[in-house]
Amino acid sequence: MKKVKVVSVRLKNLTEISEKCYKAEDWQGNSGFIPKSQVFGKDHEVQKSDAYWISHWFAIKEDFTLMISLKKIGWYNINSGKIEPNYDITIEHHIPEKINPVENNTIPKLKK
Repeated sequence: MKKVKVVSVRLKNLTEISEKCYKAEDWQGNSGFIPKSQVFGKDHEVQKSDAYWISHWFAIKEDFTLMISLKKIGWYNINSGKIEPNYDITIEHHIPEKINPVENNTIPKLKK
């Protein structure tokens, strides 16, 4: 099951300019281009304005000029096509135990 991390971005206007790209404008007057492959649908929970789910990696790029807030993050499930809530992920580090090196590591059966 593959998932994509997405962020909800409030936009004043999202206009299709080609078959592969949108032109987006936020409420501060900033505008930019967003590939269609990075827009995952409308966020229906937002009431006062239009918000869209945009891939997280694209929204945090340095040349992304639109105002974003990372308060609302979710996961887009590619199989079901739905947005799932953000999970708290804990990372566990495995530290292997140290093994002392041997002086001669040749295998007698494989030796010519």
